[in-house]
Amino acid sequence: MAKQDFYEVLGISKSASQAEIKKGYRKMAIKYHPDKNPDDTTAEANFKKAAEAYEVLSDENKKARYDQYGHQAFEGPQGGGGGFGGGGMNMDDIFSQFGDIFGGGGGGFGGFGGGGGQRQARVKGSNMRIRVKLTLEEIAKGVEKKVKVRRKVQADGVKYKTCTTCNGSGQQMRVTNTILGRMQTATTCGTCSGAGEIISSKPSGADAQGLIIKEETVPINIPAGVTEGVQLKVGGKGNDAPGKNSISGDLLVLIEEIPHKTLKREGTNIHYDLYVNYSEAVLGVNKEVDTVTGKVKIKIDAGTQSGKILRLKGKGLPSIERYGTGDFLIHINVWTPQELNKEQRQFFENMADDENFAPAPNTSDKSFFEKVKDMFS
Repeated sequence: MAKQDFYEVLGISKSASQAEIKKGYRKMAIKYHPDKNPDDTTAEANFKKAAEAYEVLSDENKKARYDQYGHQAFEGPQGGGGGFGGGGMNMDDIFSQFGDIFGGGGGGFGGFGGGGGQRQARVKGSNMRIRVKLTLEEIAKGVEKKVKVRRKVQADGVKYKTCTTCNGSGQQMRVTNTILGRMQTATTCGTCSGAGEIISSKPSGADAQGLIIKEETVPINIPAGVTEGVQLKVGGKGNDAPGKNSISGDLLVLIEEIPHKTLKREGTNIHYDLYVNYSEAVLGVNKEVDTVTGKVKIKIDAGTQSGKILRLKGKGLPSIERYGTGDFLIHINVWTPQELNKEQRQFFENMADDENFAPAPNTSDKSFFEKVKDMFS
């Protein structure tokens, strides 16, 4: 079944401003909020769809990708570009991420003035960041990397009890007298940080939050075509947070590209300088070249000029946005001998006035600037 357009989900036009996008989401969130529609699976599904649409359209970069590629922009590995991937986030994740939409509290429907009960916030642990270095060959094909991380996890044997300050709600209600009357606002409990629980006992070696440091091997699936500086997210592999109902932070992976000895990357295209000797350029020759995906055989025609560019279509790098694969560009460089023996020197001296050796470019021979233009077209 085709996925519903995000703009239709929020009931807005494609030219909507960020304020209109937020207003559209709040309207749908109020309509389908689980506190207003208890035990209604259809309303819950619509509530999640609205959150997914808002998560993309409220981010200018994700919105631009969605406008250009549609839902396909967020179907790659590791969640592609960010979307919930069809409802991968649960209700607590949505309240944690978009709690400000519901009037500032922990996500409870009471923030709208309704009569629903307060929803306890789920505390999320801190994110962790690591760097992963990749070769061009790994980038071309995609790769799974296994990295060791030292993350904070809840220690075995930690026991919790209900926070007496907020009575387990994770929130403290404050009433303020204003010229418009008495206003009630909800703030995160300062004692339990919104968890609704505090530690009653913990094993030795655990810190004040009941956490210990543990080394763990984490597999990271890296999609083909990533670029220097791209950041991937591995959900739930960051630090834990205290509390039985807490959720782990994320592991953020920053990609670094290892410079190749002979190949140079330009977006999805790969450039390679191939040197041939004078005789090979004059007579023609077959060569074998290493690309990022394996060896290929190429033919250099007789009379090839230095500076000629051979383009191997589709032998470059795939696009992470899935709009095709780049090319492998071979730059021919004719190597001029720097030292000649007597016989070689005599030959070239005899050819100095030979008309066959005189430069005679024709209209099909492109200039340097035309070649540069072709490379970027």
